[in-house]
Amino acid sequence: MSNLFVNISKKSLIYILISSIVYWGISYGIDRTAFLSLISMYTICFVLFLLLIKENRNNSNELFYIGLFFRVILLFSIPNLSDDFYRFIWDGRLSFLGLNPYLYLPENNTDLVAEGAFLYSGMGTMNGSHYTCYPPVNQLSFLIPALFFSKNYVGATIVMRVLIILADIGTFIFGKKIVQLLKLPVKNIYYYFLNPFVILELTGNLHFEGVMIFFLALSLYYIIKNKWGRSALFFAISVSVKLIPLLFLPVFIKKLGIKKNFLFVVLVLLLNVLFFVPFMSVEIYDNFMKSIHLYFQNFEFNASIYYVIRAIGFQVKGYNIIHSVGKVTPIIIVVLVLILSVVRNNKKSKTMIATMLFSICIYYSFASIVHPWYIAIPLFLSIFTNYTFPLVWSFLVILSYAAYQDTTYQENLYLVAVEYVIVYAIAFLELIKSKRFIELKQRFLV
Repeated sequence: MSNLFVNISKKSLIYILISSIVYWGISYGIDRTAFLSLISMYTICFVLFLLLIKENRNNSNELFYIGLFFRVILLFSIPNLSDDFYRFIWDGRLSFLGLNPYLYLPENNTDLVAEGAFLYSGMGTMNGSHYTCYPPVNQLSFLIPALFFSKNYVGATIVMRVLIILADIGTFIFGKKIVQLLKLPVKNIYYYFLNPFVILELTGNLHFEGVMIFFLALSLYYIIKNKWGRSALFFAISVSVKLIPLLFLPVFIKKLGIKKNFLFVVLVLLLNVLFFVPFMSVEIYDNFMKSIHLYFQNFEFNASIYYVIRAIGFQVKGYNIIHSVGKVTPIIIVVLVLILSVVRNNKKSKTMIATMLFSICIYYSFASIVHPWYIAIPLFLSIFTNYTFPLVWSFLVILSYAAYQDTTYQENLYLVAVEYVIVYAIAFLELIKSKRFIELKQRFLV
């Protein structure tokens, strides 16, 4: 540590200084309603992030500590780009009191926990009017802050942030191991770990995709090492943080073989049932599924193909067809993922991870809601492939914050179109292996 910056150039030190000031400004100085300021500052961070990697591609340890330093800057900030953390604290305090978080609505029970009315006002009516949809291991992540700070939301946010930073460190360690196993450039891991998107959306806004990705990284590492039992254990924990990894289960069929994959799936599902045991009650299934259905069939944000389908629905039916679409798109997604799992040579680890990347992108393409922090999963998977469109997406997704410029939360569909047209165009060029595009990106991502 004492020789941390010995190999860092003066140019890099300037990049670090400017980035630090901007990270501080975003985390402590602006609100998400200040869209122009946010996008300007984010662009500065993103450009400097790419320059830091380019300038220090041979100084691997220094880049790690720089990423860690940027996270520490955010340690004492209160998330200003998302209000989800208020619900996390609420759920954690219910568990701390021995109450089942799946059975209580914040809007009807503000007196149950310390700072209850404040937490409810922070999370908003929309978040506070439905039952929690966060799986058991995620609930454990919410409980830990309550063990230290059951009456102080500032202290609770700091503990949650420490957990997410520790998860990011774990992701870095095992992500680097995977990169080395696949004989890819070590610098790839920094397109995730040093990325302003990851630092601000996960560490800053306290989204637990970072914890889910840590366990997914462990699972991928052990599946590549042909230790499927350990892989299944960590995959199950990943699912119990966020349900989305369930989408990847068919992708492992060729890698593991039919028999082992069957055992893998059974073990993952059995473990998740066991994780739910402490919360079991007559109402839990109904409450949990109500929240899941509400989420996928009522909410809309930053969608792509879904918005095109919705527009066609308005023209044909004259009203929003979200409820009908929400019943059909899961079938389309499952069919497409199964096709990818069968037709691609997923015995090869690189191909398997690329298939996982395509699978999650198919899911998001048809989804009615794609929050910015969701992009962490395709970004993480992309570092083990030659695809860079998720990296571009991690920059362009900031455009979705235009919806928060006022209390009406009206999206700017022109900006949404810009985001997805560019991302899809780059994905297409990479899929057809355009030589001109490959030469262009090599100039910027050396």
